[in-house]
Amino acid sequence: MRILAVGDIIGKPGRKALREFLPQLKDEIAYDAVIVNVENAAGGFGLTQKVYEELLELGVDVMTSGNHIWDRKEIYSFIDDAHNLLRPANYPEGVPGRGFGIFKKNGVVFGVINLMGKVFMECNLENPFGVFDEIYEEIRKETNIVVVDFHAEATSEKWAFGIYVDGRASAVFGTHTHIPTADEFILKKGTGYVSDVGMSGVWYSVIGVKPAQAIERLKLGVPRRFEVEEKGQVVFNAVLFDIDESTGKTISIERIKRFL
Repeated sequence: MRILAVGDIIGKPGRKALREFLPQLKDEIAYDAVIVNVENAAGGFGLTQKVYEELLELGVDVMTSGNHIWDRKEIYSFIDDAHNLLRPANYPEGVPGRGFGIFKKNGVVFGVINLMGKVFMECNLENPFGVFDEIYEEIRKETNIVVVDFHAEATSEKWAFGIYVDGRASAVFGTHTHIPTADEFILKKGTGYVSDVGMSGVWYSVIGVKPAQAIERLKLGVPRRFEVEEKGQVVFNAVLFDIDESTGKTISIERIKRFL
């Protein structure tokens, strides 16, 4: 099974990149399923139902997220019914939505887990290592293909998690920093891994937002409302995992970068 994991979608430019490149890549690499991190898909902050439905129409199979999924209050009105949308599974009990799902594409069943790191993340989270252990056992009853979006800041935490789940998770891809890392590996026990897929949005920006606003905030140290940078060349970042359906191990891993 070939799974395309797409980095954080930043507003309209990121959605434009999806619209342009998903059909092209379908022809070129014949992927089976698409997983996209969508926590910044609506105007750069959060997700609306309209954008959720737009992404479904573009062919996104599973949407993952992170701490910014709650940036728009509208999310509370539809997240429980959005069956293709995940939020981090290690939020405390009682938080709306779900943290993992079992999906079927082209006759193949696969599981997706969304987790969030704790290092430098200001959230009341359960330990993602332990939460993975619990969810993994449940998914394994249905399939041996288990993909994890690990939404975290620290690369050390991401690497530690990757090694921890090596041989159990089929693939682990990091999100959140919006900066693609050049460390795509198949780990010793067969797990495909990359610390961060990177973002899809205007590349000449500060992780997707207008540079002047980010610089002002960093230079002066005062709060500043950010806006998505919508002018300029758009970058599309993704990682392709080719997973053996019988073993659940990654056969090959490839970073994909395109410009629009």
